[in-house]
Amino acid sequence: MILTTWLALAAICVMGAISPGPSLALVMRNTVRGGRWHGVATGLGHGLGVGLYALIAAYGLALLLTTTPWLFQLVQYAGAGFLAWLGLRSLLAKPGSSAVTEHGSTETQSRQLGAVEGFAVAFLNPQLAIFFVALFSQFVHADTGWQEALLMMLTAGGIDASWYSLVAIALSHGPVLAWLRAQSLLIDRLSGLVLLGIAIKIVL
Repeated sequence: MILTTWLALAAICVMGAISPGPSLALVMRNTVRGGRWHGVATGLGHGLGVGLYALIAAYGLALLLTTTPWLFQLVQYAGAGFLAWLGLRSLLAKPGSSAVTEHGSTETQSRQLGAVEGFAVAFLNPQLAIFFVALFSQFVHADTGWQEALLMMLTAGGIDASWYSLVAIALSHGPVLAWLRAQSLLIDRLSGLVLLGIAIKIVL
């Protein structure tokens, strides 16, 4: 892949990553509730999910997903169910439950949970399959090899993970995070409503 082609691909991936949606709501929520590294882990997990979709699309498997209605619906409903679960959990969160513990084992579990949630929000979103099929149709050719497919995966996943990690780091700085934590209950409620709304929209 020549440099100009890669730059065009990267630019589109950047625009896709910075578009607000459930992923941004999740990263913000996890950063406020669990601290910087919880948010960063969420962003890295999300980037992995995006990267895997990119790899699948590069090999043409995403086309199978979009042309097989029952499989598409299965993933779609699974994604909606996961978003609804996250939304309900945010709506039912109790005041003060976002305190960050000092114990390393709990911090590790928090990061692992954040990574799993980030990955699931990305990988259970069938719209990503459509997005990458449409995008990669401009870049994939008949003799595309694993090297180019891997480059597309690293580009899409790396940009996504970098963006959400930067969001988590920016939100976790002193006064910003202190203010957000003071508003954590409101953020939980708003995030819950956004996630539930998106889940309902997917089902309908």
